[in-house]
Amino acid sequence: MKYQTMQSEPAYQGKAFRVRRDQVRLPDGQLTRLDIVEHIGAVTILPLDADGRIWFVRQYRHAAAQELLELPAGTLEPGEPPEACARREIREETGLAAGELHKLGEFFLAPGYSTEYMHVFLATDLHPDPLPGDQDEFLSVEAHLAGEVFEMIARGEIQDAKTLAALLLARAWLP
Repeated sequence: MKYQTMQSEPAYQGKAFRVRRDQVRLPDGQLTRLDIVEHIGAVTILPLDADGRIWFVRQYRHAAAQELLELPAGTLEPGEPPEACARREIREETGLAAGELHKLGEFFLAPGYSTEYMHVFLATDLHPDPLPGDQDEFLSVEAHLAGEVFEMIARGEIQDAKTLAALLLARAWLP
């Protein structure tokens, strides 16, 4: 299948992303308009401590209109390597630093409309080393045993897609 971008124009510039409007020729020759969210990329970190607990953040997500239990995560700064972002974000969001980071995988978060690409890391050898958090984030930190986390998923208590995907990628590492 061949898709061809005929025209692309900026539609909106926000704080964390921009939106572009593309006119695309489909494989059958028809033209369609697609709105694409352009995002610099992000990381998700699965902090696993020596006691087999996974560290999460709970935060209100306005688009979902509720608090969600999520793994720590954050957006890359321009030119920032994903591992550096992961090391910064875990400290900002949980107050813990990782002695070891292991790349678990990567994926597109919502490829139907967004370019956001997520890098997933397992963080081990955790120790306290907080950084100040973002001023617009109000987080609470909690830890759950790995076995308990999968029961929480089955009960629908964890609904964040990046968290679910990261936990799937980490299954072989979890007690």
